[in-house]
Formats: sequence, C-alpha cells, structure tokens
Amino acid sequence: MSFTISSVRRRLYHLLFDLNTPSGRRFEGLCGLFALLSVVIIFVESGLGTQYHLTFDEWHLFVWLELGVTLIFTLEYLLRVFCWPNPRAYVFSFWGFIDLATILPLYVMWLWPEISLSYVFAWRAMRAVRVLRILKLLRFMPSLRVFWQAILSARHQLIIFYSFIAIVMIIFGALMYLIEGPKYGFTTLNASVYWAIVTVTTVGYGDITPHTPLGRIVASVLILIGYSVIAIPTGLITTHMSSAFQNRQLRKCTNCQQAGHEHSARFCNHCGTRLP
Repeated sequence: MSFTISSVRRRLYHLLFDLNTPSGRRFEGLCGLFALLSVVIIFVESGLGTQYHLTFDEWHLFVWLELGVTLIFTLEYLLRVFCWPNPRAYVFSFWGFIDLATILPLYVMWLWPEISLSYVFAWRAMRAVRVLRILKLLRFMPSLRVFWQAILSARHQLIIFYSFIAIVMIIFGALMYLIEGPKYGFTTLNASVYWAIVTVTTVGYGDITPHTPLGRIVASVLILIGYSVIAIPTGLITTHMSSAFQNRQLRKCTNCQQAGHEHSARFCNHCGTRLP
C-alpha cells in the first residue's frame, strides 16, 4: 500500500512540478491559461458590477464561475502539498503562500459572511487578493530564475546606488523646503522629500511645483539625476543576466554533453545524470 502511495506521489510530482517533461509543461501551461482566464473574469465582474446594475442571475453566474475556479485551484493546492517531499515546507514556501492566498477569499466570505457585509475594505481586499492568481503564470517561465539570480548578484551594487539616491532626495527635499517654503506647497520636510521622490522618478504629478528661479534650477538638476534611476540599475541587471545566461550555457552534463541546464538543477534533464 505504501509503495502504491509513493508511486502515485512520484507521478504527481513529475506532473505538477517537473517542467522538463512534456506532461509537466502541458499541465503548467493549462494552469497558467486557467489562471489568466480567472483573472479576466475577475476584472469583467469588477467592471460590470461598478458600471452596470447586474441582475441576480448575472451575479449568480459570476458566483458559480468563482466557485468552480476556487474548487479547481483548491484541488491543485492539495495535490501539490500531497506530492511534495516535505508537505510542511511547501505550505510555508513562496508558491505555497500564493496558492493558498488565491483560494482563501471564497472560503473566508463563506465561513464569515459578516466580514464582507460589515467591512467594505475587507470585501475589497478579498476581491483584490484573487488577482494574485496571475502569479501562477510565473511557474511556466523558468527563465525568470535567471532574472532573479541577476538581481541577487547585483544586490550590493543596487543597495549602494539606491542608498545614494535616497540621500540625494533628502538633501534636495531640504533645499527645496528652504528655497520655496510653505508659500508654494513645500509646507514640511516630508512634503519636500515627497516632491523629490516624484521628481527623481520622472513621474511629475504636478501637485507641488517650484516657482522661484533657483527652485527651478534645483528641480532641473534633480530631473537629470532621475534618468540614472532607470539607466544604472538596468545596466547592472543586464550585465548580471548576461553572465548568468553564459554560465547556464557552459553547464554541461558529463554523460550526454547536454548543455543549458538551470543553475539550481542537480540532475541532467536529458539523461538524469548528476550534474557537476
């Protein structure tokens, strides 16, 4: 009996988690498509519910769609927990939290309906959390690991750069507080630093603007500095991504010479030999 359960868990594991197999890729693609469709339904429901007065039957349709989606994702979540070597570890992993968060709203509103009836924010939060289902698409994009590895590799440079930008924004905010003053909207240091953040990110809401010639000069300098907020991190991450892709191509199996393995892979996805 235990052998049968182990065999079922092993097959389920390859189906649910192994993207190196055709069945695993098909399953993840199906899950991603289903997650995308469920998010589209959520936005359609939100848009129609806000702009039009839906009838009871129309709302009932969306309720049944949400119920069906939640049941399918609940089954997927339970199967993933069941077939993972350490179920507890999966429950508390990133993907475990995402899978659980995407199915919780319906159960919370079902078990505690007074929450959604008494607290408007809680009702909106329950509806918004369902949008996290779009993150399920990331499972079908293993190359995103390279992007994440590039960010981790460049984290020290990024921390130093953004720390410098934070210091610059505080200094420029203080300067504008002295130059412009409360007369032109720079009422506090907090408001001035907020203006600096909006300016350095080239957003420019326009709710607070400099009016004095000196203030405009300072703002112009900060705008020019703001372009580096996009350019420098992009260059750093691109460099590290290029390096990560090169390392991935160099990682070959000693048995079959198959290249292109993931950095975190331990076995060859072609012959199953342990990678060096």
